[in-house]
Amino acid sequence: MWRAAFVFLLSAVGSASAQERVDAELVIAVDVSDSMGLAELRHQRRGYVAAFRSPEVVSAIREGRLGRVAVTYVEWARDDRKRVIVPWTIVEDEETAGAVATQLEIARVRNMRRTSISGAIRFGIEALASNRIEADRQVIDISGDGPNNQGEPVSSARDLAVARGITINGLPLLVQPWYPGLRLGAPGLDLYYEQCVIGGPNSFMVPVRSWEEFPAAVRHKLVIELAGRPPEDVVVRADLKIGPDVDCLIGERARRDFESRYPG
Repeated sequence: MWRAAFVFLLSAVGSASAQERVDAELVIAVDVSDSMGLAELRHQRRGYVAAFRSPEVVSAIREGRLGRVAVTYVEWARDDRKRVIVPWTIVEDEETAGAVATQLEIARVRNMRRTSISGAIRFGIEALASNRIEADRQVIDISGDGPNNQGEPVSSARDLAVARGITINGLPLLVQPWYPGLRLGAPGLDLYYEQCVIGGPNSFMVPVRSWEEFPAAVRHKLVIELAGRPPEDVVVRADLKIGPDVDCLIGERARRDFESRYPG
């Protein structure tokens, strides 16, 4: 499934001219793990649809030197399960942004098992390296409602991306009251994203504490990413530590503990 999704992603880019130039390449990697029900998944999808139809996002794109960006939208869960909902698309005006929104709106909403943030980052790294697009900025935008619990350690995938000059931003969803075997809802997941997930030039995160604030949070984060603006005070930057040290393997440990208590 992982490889099939990646082949689809590459084939969709193949029709574009070689080495297309844009201001930024953005991989929107969205968590659809089974900790979220269909109602939450629909809230999430609608937030991105509204963002790409908003004048603020289109204006942010036009602020760039070239006034155009490349975007792909990928849903992820375990490390070998990805779904490319929007293949690499050049966005430069209301029409092309609206086309992205329409693809998101009509695509089926469904979840998958496990949570591999590291798998999403690895997929993003390869997608950015193989898309025949050139930009000064490459960004992987990770949203999720829990810590990495499967695949390689998230910090090693993050460090690989950062070493390649890629920025990883985060949208931690502090909307779940509990996580199996681990109290990592508010206020813990924001600390985990700050220390274990985000990284690279001007990296930041926007914590989301309710589904009501999700659309505004997505819109605000996309505006910063697509315009290339420095993070503002209302978001958390990777260079401003906000809490005590976090165990970046806490999700893996929690899953093992949960499975030992409830085998099968």
